[in-house]
Amino acid sequence: MSPIKNLLLILFMGITGNANSQQPEEKIPWEEGVSLTWNDFKAKSPQNSKFKANTNTGITFSWGLKIEKGNETLTYEVNSFFFPKLSWAEQGSKDNHLLKHEQTHFDITELHARKLRKGLSEIELNQNVRKNLNDLYETIENERSLMQKEYDRQTNHSLNREAEVKWQKLVKEELFKLNSYRN
Repeated sequence: MSPIKNLLLILFMGITGNANSQQPEEKIPWEEGVSLTWNDFKAKSPQNSKFKANTNTGITFSWGLKIEKGNETLTYEVNSFFFPKLSWAEQGSKDNHLLKHEQTHFDITELHARKLRKGLSEIELNQNVRKNLNDLYETIENERSLMQKEYDRQTNHSLNREAEVKWQKLVKEELFKLNSYRN
């Protein structure tokens, strides 16, 4: 039997971008039609920060190989989360515009969770499956990180309202394109 056929246990990869090495207990899953509120931001804002808020999000996924009647199939679960205890906002800065900016950060994470689900649905099962899965995750996570940075750069961290509207529309459209890969 090949090494893949012997792999019956689920390998859990609890990988979260931008989160500390210890995953916080409290997390909010991304959900269609549900938006963040300022009550979700529970961390204390750091002194002397040049920013008004910070959203901490991440993607987790687990996978396993299932063998039925001699056929191998990949099983997986992908989720995007918001981490309240790592996310903060300055008291005097909590307005709807900034909240929408922070929600778009969360939406960008969900967009990349959908991209990961799509990639996982297309992955080839071969002797390199573990490497291929890790490579796929790293690629998606790098893209997510770059998109988050570009979003903040182009919107000037929510100050450029015109760019903000364009980004919100773009992310919404991209989420819709990958609608069949939502949870």
